[in-house]
Amino acid sequence: MFESLGDRLQNALHKIKGYGKITEDNISEMMREIRLALLEADVNYQVVKEFTSKVKEKALGEEVASSINPGDLFVKIVKDELTELLGGESEPLNLKGNPAILMLVGLQGSGKTTTIAKLANFLRKKHNKKPLLVACDVYRPAAIDQLVQLGKQLNMEVYEEGKKDPVEIARNAINYAKENKFDYVLVDTAGRLHIDEELMQELENINKEINPQEILLVIDSMMGQDAINVITGFNDQLPLTGVILTKLDGDTRGGVALSVRHLTNVPIKFIGTSEKLDGLDSFDPERMAGRILGMGDIVSLVEKATESIDEKEAEKTAKRMQQGKFDLEDFLSTLKQMKKLGPLENLIKLIPGAKKMGISNVQIDPKQMAHIEAIVLSMTPKERRNPDIIKASRKTRIAKGSGTSVQEVNKLLQQFDQMKKMMKQMSNGNFKMPF
Repeated sequence: MFESLGDRLQNALHKIKGYGKITEDNISEMMREIRLALLEADVNYQVVKEFTSKVKEKALGEEVASSINPGDLFVKIVKDELTELLGGESEPLNLKGNPAILMLVGLQGSGKTTTIAKLANFLRKKHNKKPLLVACDVYRPAAIDQLVQLGKQLNMEVYEEGKKDPVEIARNAINYAKENKFDYVLVDTAGRLHIDEELMQELENINKEINPQEILLVIDSMMGQDAINVITGFNDQLPLTGVILTKLDGDTRGGVALSVRHLTNVPIKFIGTSEKLDGLDSFDPERMAGRILGMGDIVSLVEKATESIDEKEAEKTAKRMQQGKFDLEDFLSTLKQMKKLGPLENLIKLIPGAKKMGISNVQIDPKQMAHIEAIVLSMTPKERRNPDIIKASRKTRIAKGSGTSVQEVNKLLQQFDQMKKMMKQMSNGNFKMPF
């Protein structure tokens, strides 16, 4: 997500940090690089022109205090303007209805049905409330079956009446939700082109019938600048309250995200971060600007940890670390907690300075993690609590039981031993950074 744009902008900004002052000459060179970076990321030309003009004007007009490095000031100006371009402030969902009704619309193939399941999962986790999924896509073959299957995976109820009139289905679903005390109703509509008058009229009819708090357009970020025409087309027919950008994890350019708000005035409310059913994040312009500029996003990292990690279990493990009692059972527990946070390489990118440390592009093979878990699970409880007793014959048995090699078992035990030594040094206050 934004990898190529982030790299180009960070390289450009790195140069100005060495300058003693901001001048017309050095800033012109910098703005040229920023302009090229944004255009190559598929940001709309008019947006690029306005953005670079604002940055240049503010940088040249800014009084630089003696305590502030001119380069740092310029980076702040770029970040502030980038935040503004992305929407300024995050816009939360309107969930005031009883039940709150959210209607998702979009083109065919935008990932709308999967996204509605992700959104329901997000709302249930965040607010601990009860969502109802409604199948109103009666045209695409297997669309209803797909939503029902997603509902089963998430243990959520799906309201469906087969291939009847979508307006009637939506109305009946709202009544059902009220009778059965559902907090949220998420309506999945059929994918359609914004120029298809008949199908767009159907959406208008559903909107009038159920009066949703949110009408969210799901759009594939890989479409590039064509997405702007689609958003505008839908917004002309329906009062869109927000956009959900899917497949942003697969789009290293991400230019559409930088153009949407400025050109359509429709806020981005969510972004798809992976194909998994927990791969949806709320969109925060300031945090996203920080991530693009390599500043990390420690708030999102903490939020993910808070949502996924068992606090009591984490406290217990931390205490055992401090007491020097950390064993392979604790290690296994920690590994399971980490898996809940999602792909580790995605988390690493949220760490401030990850690029400078050379870890931003680290690829962690999930198979390797699975091998480690299999090795530890193939040990007896006694072996996990006392790794020192694991000698040659035990290693052979563990390797056979986990489908790995004795070398892999040895490697894990050596790494665990090094980890324990480091933890002991840290708890004694004797730990020194290895550089």
